[in-house]
Amino acid sequence: MQIVPKDQLRAMVGEDLGTSDWFTIDQERINGFADVTLDHQFIHVDEEQAKQTPLGGTIAHGFLTLSLVPYFTAQVGVMPENLAMMFNYGLDRLRFISPVKSGSDVRARSRLVDVTEKGPGQLLIKTEITIEIKDEEKPAMVAETLTMAITAG
Repeated sequence: MQIVPKDQLRAMVGEDLGTSDWFTIDQERINGFADVTLDHQFIHVDEEQAKQTPLGGTIAHGFLTLSLVPYFTAQVGVMPENLAMMFNYGLDRLRFISPVKSGSDVRARSRLVDVTEKGPGQLLIKTEITIEIKDEEKPAMVAETLTMAITAG
């Protein structure tokens, strides 16, 4: 994650922040996510039944893909210096475009969309996150994430 002065952060709006490392979403992770969320739909956890569908095998939950955004943005995000804390403020837009098949490698491409001062020491940072699938033309997901950055001093 890049840490930059507040004025430089505003000047970066529109810039590509880079791409993260590749990350493998394997069946064990999909099964664990199913257990945590109580979503055991067969297209995620039943490899034999999922092979019979047009998908050809199990796929990750869309929300599993979304849940990896904090991991990825730690690599390709940007925050103001003097950061005291930051937290998820929500999403402005979210689309699941292509399924992520079990065993696929994914990574995030990040672009700074907007920086809005909401109050003294409070910056709302909007970032477009595109989750790419290795060797696939279409991305898995595109989201506009909102992060509240609280600065000290």
